[in-house]
Amino acid sequence: MIRYDVIVIGAGPAGLSASIEAAEAGMKVAVFDENTRPGGQLFKQIHKFFGAKEHKAKIRGFRIGEELLAEAEKLQVDVHLNAAVIGIHDFNSIAVVENEQVSFYKAGNLIIATGASENMVPFDGWTLPGVIGAGAAQTMMNLHGVLPGKKVLMVGSGNVGLVVGYQLLQAGVEIAAIIDAAPKIGGYGVHASKVARTGVPFLLSHTILKAEGEEFVTGAAVVEVDSKFQPIKGTEKHFDVDTICMAVGLSPMSQLLRIAGCEMKEMGGLVPACNEYGETSISGIFAAGDVAGIEEASSAMVGGRIAGAASALRDGFIMQGDFEEKYKALKESLNQLRQGMFCKENRGKTDMTATEEGIPLSNSLLEKGYLLEKEIIKFPGVKKKAGVHPIIECTQNIPCNPCQTACKFNCISIGENITALPVVIEDSKCTNCGMCVASCSGQAIFLLNEDSEDGFVSITLPYEFLPYPKKGVKGIALDRSGNRVCEAEIIGLRTAEAFDHTALLTMKVPSEFAMSARFFTL
Repeated sequence: MIRYDVIVIGAGPAGLSASIEAAEAGMKVAVFDENTRPGGQLFKQIHKFFGAKEHKAKIRGFRIGEELLAEAEKLQVDVHLNAAVIGIHDFNSIAVVENEQVSFYKAGNLIIATGASENMVPFDGWTLPGVIGAGAAQTMMNLHGVLPGKKVLMVGSGNVGLVVGYQLLQAGVEIAAIIDAAPKIGGYGVHASKVARTGVPFLLSHTILKAEGEEFVTGAAVVEVDSKFQPIKGTEKHFDVDTICMAVGLSPMSQLLRIAGCEMKEMGGLVPACNEYGETSISGIFAAGDVAGIEEASSAMVGGRIAGAASALRDGFIMQGDFEEKYKALKESLNQLRQGMFCKENRGKTDMTATEEGIPLSNSLLEKGYLLEKEIIKFPGVKKKAGVHPIIECTQNIPCNPCQTACKFNCISIGENITALPVVIEDSKCTNCGMCVASCSGQAIFLLNEDSEDGFVSITLPYEFLPYPKKGVKGIALDRSGNRVCEAEIIGLRTAEAFDHTALLTMKVPSEFAMSARFFTL
């Protein structure tokens, strides 16, 4: 039986982070994962992360995965792939299926970071080919380069549904609609807005009724629901689609922890009862990431590091004082990610009416995915100034500050509170570098130049669709709702390594559309 100081089960963001932290303390570490490649969800995530610099903000998920793998390799972490852990036995020994044989390993500490699995809602026709999970669609597109379909109905408006919906659009897939049984969009407003301005409609208080087709999906029927989520007769709608994509939540994959005999509790699925360090009711067994409670990948990485450091403390690889200093910094970082309108304490709240700054929340954003022009001007990131200046359409208190750190000329301020709304500083001078536009994880920043040409304005917007429109091309400007508002001409396109594949597209539109034109299409 091969022995390690720490065995980590799961090579996703939490597992890799835990293994790195433990290995840095001098522990002999092994990671086991049932998949053919490590990284978990990270390599499917082509969007930029939220948070602060220490949370890998404005870096795309797959790049974060590459960084973690490089760190683990440098620290000589043993990564076992195609290795399914099928049991945890007494004294922290595990049984693993490798190469069609069962092997046994033992460690002083186990860190379980098995993640979560997609939920599914049964409905008429839900087993037809063409009904898939959002994570499966993301895997097909971003790992294997395969389109899951040509026209998709997305079920679920949480961050997963919004992010995957946008990535489907980037891949050239048409989104018929995004529906949700809830009366309000569940994910970040900036995610919803970047989908809405491409013209995708949102249908809230609607649920899937039926997947149509005999051998595969050929259409979908949806129905409006009342306040008790019961179907309302006569409100059925039909969509001609070949794919129904389900983004209806995740459930922790906690089976191994239950097998081990850890105390469990109900929290959006069965999760282990853990102390502040991630240690379960069984000494030496830790849980990190989604298996300990569904959160963002950024939180999973911090939680993994806490568990890795705690396991090192438990076996004497680091001193108590050093651990406490490290834990204090990690806990503070984790607390930052758990603040704002979408924090755990606010989940399910229906009485939230204003931001932390007292600005009324937009019902249009919550119900349709976009703000009205009369609403956007109330926010501190939207100010009329001479020359080129940023327009920041970030209107919810979410933990994110790359725009502040990206601007070297102090045009943008968030302050010490990471969930504060961005503010455009009155007497600042924008240099038109575009770093704020490219760095915004929510694609919510635009550069407006009202002095570019008589009767016209130029608007620089983040653009992540291929092929890029060429300078001189004429097309149509769309507003926040995806409606056509005017003709537009491309007068500039900037790409740079520092922009990390977010192009800066500059279009010229008539002056009266300065505050409404927000997307370009041919």
